[in-house]
Amino acid sequence: MLLLLVLLAQAVSAPADLTAVGVVLAQSPERSVAVLRSDGRTRVVSVGDTVFGGRVLTVSRNGVRLVFGGERVDVPVRSTGPAPAFPRTAAQAAAPEPPPEDQPPRVMKREEVQRRLGEEMNRILSETAIRPVTEDGRVVGVRLTRVAQDSLLTDAGLRSGDVLTNINGTEIDGMATLISLWPRLQGATSLLAKGLRDGRPFSISLNLQ
Repeated sequence: MLLLLVLLAQAVSAPADLTAVGVVLAQSPERSVAVLRSDGRTRVVSVGDTVFGGRVLTVSRNGVRLVFGGERVDVPVRSTGPAPAFPRTAAQAAAPEPPPEDQPPRVMKREEVQRRLGEEMNRILSETAIRPVTEDGRVVGVRLTRVAQDSLLTDAGLRSGDVLTNINGTEIDGMATLISLWPRLQGATSLLAKGLRDGRPFSISLNLQ
């Protein structure tokens, strides 16, 4: 019996390598999300979710509090340091931008997307900057004021200055909404992002295999 209790305690203990890659706070605490990583896997969670054997209690600026078998564990946000700037080269600045239009569907392997997400999430969170776009006092989208270069975002067709308004039918009203979409889209076979580029509508279609 004692051995069984010890095994059960070990089964619900927090993983030794559990880290919080980043958090995005919303006005409503229950809508705040966190990006947790353990054993090479990355999960996006919110309050009440179960992940890596524990349950998320709170998401705050300093990190995430979970409970494992009755024991509360605080996981601080890993420091990423200041985000570097990505100035355009003279050749890039001189080259004319192609006119915004609906882009042909891109095809990506689901396993590759998940692998790169785990590797790049830290950099995406620290090097990507957005700000809300409002209309009549209401948030109608988010503008990508800086995009992590050579990341999943740019490979999917996004670039600095784009305004995202809708992804797979969900209106985008902040970074928390963007990140919280990932768990809901893991089973999707296609992604459709709509928005504005240089003031004109455009869309990006991504097929996952």
